[in-house]
Amino acid sequence: MATNATDAASTAPREDIFVTTRWTVVLAAGRKSSPHSDRALAELCQQYWYPLYAYVRRRVNSREDAEDLTQGFFARFLEKNYLEGLAAERGKFRAFLLAALKHFLANEWDKAGRQKRGGGVQHLSLDWQQADDRFHFEPPDQATPDRLFDREWALALLERVIERLQAECAAEGRAELFAHSRGYLMVGEAAITYAEAAAKLGMDEGAVRVAVHRLRKRYRELLREEIGQTVNDPAQVAEELKSLQLALAP
Repeated sequence: MATNATDAASTAPREDIFVTTRWTVVLAAGRKSSPHSDRALAELCQQYWYPLYAYVRRRVNSREDAEDLTQGFFARFLEKNYLEGLAAERGKFRAFLLAALKHFLANEWDKAGRQKRGGGVQHLSLDWQQADDRFHFEPPDQATPDRLFDREWALALLERVIERLQAECAAEGRAELFAHSRGYLMVGEAAITYAEAAAKLGMDEGAVRVAVHRLRKRYRELLREEIGQTVNDPAQVAEELKSLQLALAP
């Protein structure tokens, strides 16, 4: 995950991030959904829909079937009773969502034939072409559907963290600093030397090192906050972080 991300696992989680997180709002609503909880659930699904598509795509033969099943799942899932029968999975949104998808697929595949789903219920606006293009970059034979789901979940989480950090830097007039420092934050992205970054930014090399250190610290804070949006207990943040680090391991 991020450079020095393991440091975050040993940092005590902030209790206040669990007061109004999306997943706790959804759980608090239970089976009687509200506009607030429905919106929170839809936002979570919008953020993490691609891992589900990748899971389905790995299990079916065609792109069209994967699109149909994924959209059908969300239409059913966002309609009503989305917590029913899945109490054991409620701690983590990641586990809950995958369990719900597996339950949906099992029911669909038990039917003799599928009818067009989702009429008159909520749909997510999903970029199917981008999803299919992205799927073709996945290793073809190294991951089971479950492992692929966990890996894509971790990547979606990191993308969200980077987007938030980039937006913060832009709002503070540090967009150029972020652009030249991004490589220090993400594993797999080439980082230029501090001397090169300093020259491009017109800064002292020491100042660049300090700025990167602060960005890494903020990155870790945002990472914990984003994980906190998907779990029901502060104690689960470190556990979930470790699970996602394993999902990204070669």
